[in-house]
Amino acid sequence: MFLSVFDVFKIGIGPSSSHTMGPMLAAARFLDALRGGVDRIPGAGDLYGLGASLHGSLAFTGKGHATDRAVILGFCGLRPETLDPDAAEALEATVRREGIVRPDGLRDLRFVPETDLVFDYGPPLPGHANGLILWACDRAGNTYHRQTYYSVGGGFVLTEAELQAQQQAQPDLHAEKAAHAFPYPFGSAQEMLEMGARAGLSIAAMKRANETVLHGRALDTRIDAILQAMDDCLNRGLAQEGVLPGGLNVRRRAKAIHDQLVAEQGRNLAQPHQANDWMSVYAIAVNEENAAGGRVVTAPTNGAAGVVPAVLRYYRQHCIGATQAGCRDLLLVAAAIGGLIKHNASISGAEVGCQGEVGSAAAMAAAGLCAALGGTNAQVENAAEIALEHHLGMTCDPAGGLVQVPCIERNALGAIKAVSAASLALRGDGQHFMPLDNCIKVMRDTGHDMDLKYKETSTGGIAVNLPEC
Repeated sequence: MFLSVFDVFKIGIGPSSSHTMGPMLAAARFLDALRGGVDRIPGAGDLYGLGASLHGSLAFTGKGHATDRAVILGFCGLRPETLDPDAAEALEATVRREGIVRPDGLRDLRFVPETDLVFDYGPPLPGHANGLILWACDRAGNTYHRQTYYSVGGGFVLTEAELQAQQQAQPDLHAEKAAHAFPYPFGSAQEMLEMGARAGLSIAAMKRANETVLHGRALDTRIDAILQAMDDCLNRGLAQEGVLPGGLNVRRRAKAIHDQLVAEQGRNLAQPHQANDWMSVYAIAVNEENAAGGRVVTAPTNGAAGVVPAVLRYYRQHCIGATQAGCRDLLLVAAAIGGLIKHNASISGAEVGCQGEVGSAAAMAAAGLCAALGGTNAQVENAAEIALEHHLGMTCDPAGGLVQVPCIERNALGAIKAVSAASLALRGDGQHFMPLDNCIKVMRDTGHDMDLKYKETSTGGIAVNLPEC
């Protein structure tokens, strides 16, 4: 399964790629089906209203992740990549007040969120921990059309049939190569290293060759747009103050920390470990923006959106010899590693815990930085493995279902681990004990064995061990 850099890094909105972007896209896809003249269920009258039920992790942490808001806006026809947050807030208020959505290309439809949007706290749907069922009905309440969707992490959404087909299919990389003429269709880290050795090419060069098949001369322009979106988000986070929404009363810290760091420059006040503070503040800035519902880039998810941008900013502003070409290579290599992890394990916190989110992001950032700093393919693979290995077993236990505690600081530490992993790999020759492929398998198996309460349900861990207020 080939994942483009633009599949891994998608511009969207916070606070969650799986709980906000995914359900919004599912609702928008459902409208597309209705516009396409989908056959109504026998016995139903004319299309009149819409309904939705949220299951598994989408129910347990849906309020904190604004999943209800996402479905409302999706039923209005909005999509994460083009959404105006200010206009969306007003539109949501209108729907809650009037109980009607007005999507383009369809008649006005009844949708009263208080009654037509159900949080089902029973067992999750069988396909994935993030499931939702959407339906349309006639005036008498008879089902007109119904579809089950799964939000599988990183903003990816599959219907029930699509998920089953994906789970049952045996990937044929040779057929995919023939269909798309990808010159380097690696499906594992071992294949990636072998192809690089045979071709005498870096991982970045192979990924670039694959992407050029799809995007041609526009590739660098599109990569630069993603880099700019990451930069814009980080800069907004460094400029904002106040309390994050959601009720935990978590104060934004990025601006204050950044102001302190800037004031200390050139005054011989810095401790040797201050580099960690810069990495931390960059990641915190991004994740505070995400927690506030701002515009972010999945990297590979919203909950882990701060790691790669923080390492990019660290490379650009703190590393000797940094270039724009190096930034592009960093993103390409990070996407290659993210694609391997998603293909062979998962990037969904609801499926494998936070090891699949911040752990994956750290592996991606470590590999990308190692490549940008001139690492060999073996060193790049080693960097990814080091970073991922030392996130194994990390639970996803957000307090209040919000991506604030412990998520914001986890991104900061993920960035620090990523840079440390890249540096450690660059000090070696690429030879190491645990291959990246094996480490990815360990993450997958650990996630499958992890108790459900530690996988984005907010029913265990930090989420249930909060101080009394």
